[in-house]
Amino acid sequence: MRNRTIPAVVSILALLGAVLGVAACGSSSSSKQLTLVAYSTPEGAYASLIPAFEATSDGKGIAFGQSYGPSGDQSRAVAAGLKADVVNFSLEPDVTRLVKAGLVSSSWNQNATHGFVTESVAVIIVRKGNPKHITGWSDLVKPGVQVVTPNPFTSGSARWNIMAAYGAQIKEGKTPAEAQAYLQALFHNVVSQDSSARNALQTFLAGRGDALIDYEDEAIADQKKGSPIEYVIPKDTILIQNPIAIVTGGNTAAAQKFVNYLLSPAGQKIWAEKGYRPVVEGVAAPGEFPTPTGLFTIASLGGWTQVDKQFFETSTGSVTKIEQSLGVSTAK
Repeated sequence: MRNRTIPAVVSILALLGAVLGVAACGSSSSSKQLTLVAYSTPEGAYASLIPAFEATSDGKGIAFGQSYGPSGDQSRAVAAGLKADVVNFSLEPDVTRLVKAGLVSSSWNQNATHGFVTESVAVIIVRKGNPKHITGWSDLVKPGVQVVTPNPFTSGSARWNIMAAYGAQIKEGKTPAEAQAYLQALFHNVVSQDSSARNALQTFLAGRGDALIDYEDEAIADQKKGSPIEYVIPKDTILIQNPIAIVTGGNTAAAQKFVNYLLSPAGQKIWAEKGYRPVVEGVAAPGEFPTPTGLFTIASLGGWTQVDKQFFETSTGSVTKIEQSLGVSTAK
């Protein structure tokens, strides 16, 4: 497999980039300075959300620093000292890391949305016209089909993708051993593993691969930009839930106002316009986000604590072993 990312190098570059990104965006001396550290995908959404918040009475006079990158790298950077007032990650475990570090309250997810600010589903993005006639997960393991997905040891999106593919096999009635064999076959068709969902999408748009496993919101956003892509929502796929949390010790009052706005009907409407499934009832138009018939959650697979141990543990995880057998670095 070619075009492999070396996560250890990427992690260092991501940390340096994050620090520089925050410094570049947050030079204001305002006492209402807020620093947002997020995974790569919602950068385009925040380009609309932040000005909309600043136009409200709660957002008036607040200046923003922003940093975007692979979810795991961003979480580790904050744990290592990167300034943040609000964090928005792909995975709940990336927030849990900051709870354990004493940087986020243990009650961060005790609200009406359980700590989640957006939802999505895992989809398969294909070339315009779908030349390989890809209609579901089974097509991704056929001979000659080249698949793009990020590296699961830096990217939260990649872990969602893998669990979507695995869980779909279980939903179809296969045994765990058969679902694991499917993952083995899938990774043998993977031709590129970038550090993040955003980078993987750019690789696909540049011409690499026949199919990209990605967030639905990415597919919608890039279709709206005119990219020559289509996407397939598999019958069986996973509900993606993206967490947001306030970091302690910073400008928590302003941070709470910002999070409240992101969860308000006005904020959720902007999220929906950017392709994200709202977590607030009544925001999406009827039929705007169809529910796949076999939609399942990470909880149905045991939850992230069990999943991380079973699939992504440093030396014993089943996906770790697959990646190592293919010569892909699993360093974080």
